[in-house]
Amino acid sequence: MPPATSLAIDLVDTLWSTVLDVAPILLILVLFQVMVLRQKVPHLRRMILGFLYVVLGLDLFLVGLEMALFPLGEIMATQLTDPAFIHGAEGAEAARGADGVRWRDYLWVYAFAAAIGFSTTIAEPALIAVSLKVTEVSGGAVRSGGLRVAVAVGVSIGVALGTMRIVTGWSLPLFIVIGYVVVIVQTAFAPRAIVPLAYDSGGVTTSTVTVPLVTALGLGLASSIPGRSPLLDGFGLIALASLFPMITVMGYAQLGALVARRAARRPDGRDPRQERDQP
Repeated sequence: MPPATSLAIDLVDTLWSTVLDVAPILLILVLFQVMVLRQKVPHLRRMILGFLYVVLGLDLFLVGLEMALFPLGEIMATQLTDPAFIHGAEGAEAARGADGVRWRDYLWVYAFAAAIGFSTTIAEPALIAVSLKVTEVSGGAVRSGGLRVAVAVGVSIGVALGTMRIVTGWSLPLFIVIGYVVVIVQTAFAPRAIVPLAYDSGGVTTSTVTVPLVTALGLGLASSIPGRSPLLDGFGLIALASLFPMITVMGYAQLGALVARRAARRPDGRDPRQERDQP
């Protein structure tokens, strides 16, 4: 079958599946508007046009994932874990016959994972939308750029540790438990206004751009490492990518509060709040 014909069939099949997936959402919205609120749907033509845009965009996006992002992540993981790349042409044969996997041999994998986690998060449309809205609601107290960088650093750390977990075979529940213990402790000390936003940050960032590449990276890495199972070891990166942004966002707020407190002190090193507390 010619490539153009195959692509057209994929587009049509995915378009039909997308319509079936999105139609219930539209149906629920219309039913509640008409039967519960008992009002006409405002801007009906614009809503229908927006629905068509969503369907066509999802169709192209899903086909693009299968054609580009998933294969790219798997190819990069395979190339970075190739013994010829890690040990050189001379040491490749010896490495294939060696027992066990040394985590030090995969430093480039961790660096690539951290870089791909950071860059995909910065480009995440959902995070951009939320960060702009947070800046608007907070009156500029929370900067959009600072929030996006804080979330991206968290995802970067989480994906890098996740790839190290795949290489070493460490327990995923252990990482999750330790991470949430840190989150709970931070929650007690972080500014109250930032805690809900920090908790939402993990869910926001694991969206359309980040998830496909990170998932493909995990599956490709687990398929390339001797003794690893793609099903048992390839997944779990998204969980860590959702966990660490909570830590970094609360840390970002705590660091900002610390800087503000130091800036509020007088040149003599005394805090004016201490003077107000004195009789």
